[in-house]
Amino acid sequence: MSVNPMAYEAQFFGFTPQTCMLRVYIAFQDYLFEMMLVVESVILKKLDGFPNAKISAFQIRKSTEKFLLFMKEHFDQLFSKMEEVLLQLVLNIPKNVLLPEDKVHEQYPYTKEQFQALQDEINQLQQRYKAEASAGQALLAEIEERKTVQAELEKILQWFDGLENICRAHGTSNFKESFAFLTQNSKKLQGVLKDVEKKSKKLQRSNQLE
Repeated sequence: MSVNPMAYEAQFFGFTPQTCMLRVYIAFQDYLFEMMLVVESVILKKLDGFPNAKISAFQIRKSTEKFLLFMKEHFDQLFSKMEEVLLQLVLNIPKNVLLPEDKVHEQYPYTKEQFQALQDEINQLQQRYKAEASAGQALLAEIEERKTVQAELEKILQWFDGLENICRAHGTSNFKESFAFLTQNSKKLQGVLKDVEKKSKKLQRSNQLE
């Protein structure tokens, strides 16, 4: 079998020419074996009609195997010549022939250096794309964070609006005055809480004394 990879032919045919020849060889060989078995069975049947024959079935099998070996040796020689002819004249694409899908290489030829430069440029573009994609993800995360902060600010503004409405209801329209009003009331509430705590402590002590 030929050791030439014949990659261009494989691209065109969809299989390597050597694989094709190997399958043809196996098919012919199988057919040869089957044919010899048929010949052997015919001879054995013919011998059944001659009970006094001095040839045994074992001798016939030995003769069949010997003849098969002879046929296979000659078949291999013939097939080797046929394979050489087919690989050179039938399954071979000449060096000056381009497949239709490779015509673009003829129109836009590239040297190895140009091809390597193109590969380097592609790698750089891929790196830039990855960096921009990563930056885009970071930007999206920042936008989501800003949305969360904006929602919290809107809640605070709503709270201040409600606070201003409460202050207006109590007769104070200025925010500073309203804040001072709330601070004063909160201090009063703190004072009331302290009084309640003191009274509760006194009650606890009096209960303990009793």
